[in-house]
Amino acid sequence: MSISTPKNRKARTRTGLLRIEGGQAFAKSDLLITEEPLEIRLVAGSGKQKVRHTLAVTMRTPGSDFELAAGFLFAEGVITSRGQIQRIAYCTDAGEPQHYNIVNVELKSDTLPDLAPLERHFYTTSACGVCGKAGLDNLRLRYAKLDSDFQIPAETVAQLPEKLRVQQGLFEQTGGLHAAAIFDGSGNLLALREDVGRHNALDKLVGWALLENRLPLSQCLVLVSGRASYELAQKTLAAGIPALAAISAPSSLAVDLAKEFNLTLIGFLRGSFNIYCFPERIRLNP
Repeated sequence: MSISTPKNRKARTRTGLLRIEGGQAFAKSDLLITEEPLEIRLVAGSGKQKVRHTLAVTMRTPGSDFELAAGFLFAEGVITSRGQIQRIAYCTDAGEPQHYNIVNVELKSDTLPDLAPLERHFYTTSACGVCGKAGLDNLRLRYAKLDSDFQIPAETVAQLPEKLRVQQGLFEQTGGLHAAAIFDGSGNLLALREDVGRHNALDKLVGWALLENRLPLSQCLVLVSGRASYELAQKTLAAGIPALAAISAPSSLAVDLAKEFNLTLIGFLRGSFNIYCFPERIRLNP
C-alpha cells in the first residue's frame, strides 16, 4: 500500500478580536482551531475503467487526514482490512480548487464496494448523529460480541484524564477541540489525536491503528474528552477495543450498544467515575 506524504496544514488560525474588560475595549488576537471540509473519495479500477465516488464530506481540523479517511472507512464497514487499500493521497486533479481538502482512497478492487447496506447518507458535521435503531440492527450483522480478558486498575483509570490533558497541545492553545486517546492496561498512552469533531478524533485513532497493523486493539482502553455517543461506541467496537471511557456522560444508545456487545462503558471520568456495564474489566483496589 502506498501513502503519499500528508501536506503540513495549519491546525490553528489567528484572528483579531475586541476584548471587553471592566467596560473597556482592547484590541487583541487569538488562536482558533481550524475547521475545514474534507471530502473522502473512493477510487477503484484503473485507466479508462477507473471510477470515483464521493463517500463523505466531514468538517475537520487539518492533520492526520489519511488516518481520518482510513479510520472512517473501516469504522463504517466500507473496508475490513488495510490490505484492501492500494493508495491514499490528496487529490491533485486539474480543476480541483481545494487539493488538500480532498483525499482519494484507491482500492485494490476493480469495482467499488456495495454501499447500499450501510443505510446512511454520508454527510457529517462536527457533531453528527446516526439513527440508533437502524444502526444497531446493522451492527449485529457486522460484529460479534467483544471477547477480551483486558483489565485495568481503577486507580489507573482515574489518572487517565490528566494524562490526556497534558498531551493536548492544540487544546491548550485554542481551547476548542476534542481528543481521543488509546491507553494500554498499565495506563501508558499509545496514541492521541485531536480534532474539532469528536468522531473525527476517534476516526484518526482507528485509522492510525489500521495503517500500523495494530487492529484489533483488544488490550486497550480508549478515552474521549467529551461525552460517549452511540457513534463513538460504534467506532470503539469496530476497532475491537473492549473499554470506552468518557469525561462526560454517555447517551442511552451508547449504553444500549455497550450492553449488546460486551463493551465496558465508563462515564463522568473525573477522578471518580461511573461504570455502566461490564465492570469486571476494572480492577478495584484491594
